Amino acid sequence: MVSQHRNASELTAANAIPEDQILDATYDLMLAVGLRRVTMADIARQAEVSRATLYRRWPNVSAVVGELLTREFASLAASSAVEGATAREGVVETVVLLVKRIRKHPLLRTIADVDPDFLLPYLLERRGTSTTAQLALLDAGLATKDRSIRRGNRAAQARAIWLIASSFVLSAPVLADRKASLASLDNELREALDRYLAP
Repeated sequence: MVSQHRNASELTAANAIPEDQILDATYDLMLAVGLRRVTMADIARQAEVSRATLYRRWPNVSAVVGELLTREFASLAASSAVEGATAREGVVETVVLLVKRIRKHPLLRTIADVDPDFLLPYLLERRGTSTTAQLALLDAGLATKDRSIRRGNRAAQARAIWLIASSFVLSAPVLADRKASLASLDNELREALDRYLAP
């Protein structure tokens, strides 16, 4: 009777549990064991919530990880905005800085090194929430009045920049060597974007 009363009092409504508590637990688990070895039961245990609570919010581990990536990349984007002397410089420097930060992010490095298959749907099949948010930020940055950015289809320009930047996030570490360091490749990215956007 005492045990039943205690267990009932310890149950917390699903919507009362901070989402960050669950996402933080998922983050720690992924860095420790990799995506493939993480289960919903592991996440629930690490976050100290019931599995039922977890399943009420997300259907599977991939959905939790997708939400986690959205949170992490949104935070990086928010802290990477650079004010340039011109709108073009601001866009270029923001993209280069964001590429560097995403590329070094522990979560992305773990996924790329241990569970690269997780990234394939976002590269080949569908647009993720993070991608949509990044495109919106690019579109806003390109909507300039100072004439430093060439006129054109902003939506197409934003997508072209995203495609260029994503290759520098995922593939630059593979191509970097003594002949061309990551820093030198990032300088080339800066040059390419600046020339692409110049009037």
